[in-house]
Amino acid sequence: MPKPLQPVLRALRVYPVKSMAGSTPDVAVVEPWGLAGDRRWTLIDDTGKVVTQRRQPRLALCRAVSGPDGGIILRVPGDEPLSVAVPVPAAGAGTWGGVFGETVVVDIFGTKVEAVPAGRRADARMSAYLGAEVTLVHLDRPAERRPVDPRYARAGDTVSFADGYPLLVTTLSSLDALNSLVAQGDHPDEGPLPMDRFRPNLVIAGTAPWAEDGWRRVQVGEVVLRVAKGCGRCVVTTTDQDTAERGKEPLRTLGRHRVMDGKLIFGQLLVPESAGTLRVGDPLTVLD
Repeated sequence: MPKPLQPVLRALRVYPVKSMAGSTPDVAVVEPWGLAGDRRWTLIDDTGKVVTQRRQPRLALCRAVSGPDGGIILRVPGDEPLSVAVPVPAAGAGTWGGVFGETVVVDIFGTKVEAVPAGRRADARMSAYLGAEVTLVHLDRPAERRPVDPRYARAGDTVSFADGYPLLVTTLSSLDALNSLVAQGDHPDEGPLPMDRFRPNLVIAGTAPWAEDGWRRVQVGEVVLRVAKGCGRCVVTTTDQDTAERGKEPLRTLGRHRVMDGKLIFGQLLVPESAGTLRVGDPLTVLD
């Protein structure tokens, strides 16, 4: 009889600035709102709406590296690296009126969140690259600023500038299964797709394909995580993260094989039930 599979954490991924390329550390701290340093920064347009790869696929070619003090180093194609310190809101700061240190209201998919502008140097760098006026902002108080959708959360659950939930988990076996389906579809030349298309935080090896659909609570190393719901996928998954070019996959294949509650599903969204440290190689145990 074959031995049962032992799922393990194969990779961690942290994205300091929403929609930019991230890093793959071997160790990451889990905070209530996500991995430490993950999506604490985002770009907004002149109306306050978040700017992501949905509108600006070339963000995939930008990279942000976290510093030990919470600041970042921006790496934009064609420019020297730019160090950006964590902005500190002014005492008694309210809604941003264009003065550095006051807060600005960010519209993230219809939810309003206060954040702190990072400064004109970063804005100028990103605006010139994207060809549109944008502002870089920092989420200064993630424990207070943005609650998780109460339909899938508990009182007090909060999230960073991630799309809606603190963490996203995917599995290598499900990616293999999806790539097999892509190879049989209308655009086989677009496969196999790499995992970076799906921008996960945790990548798990050693499961059966689509096993994550049945998870409700899991423990990875010392951290217990609650599964909120399947992750509905958007046009960002069709964007090559190395070239910023777009295709048809995986949305075409997900639309044929992975529709749940009207969404195209790949991966599961998680809310931490405990803090702790994750390490590549940690075992995953399904609790419920």
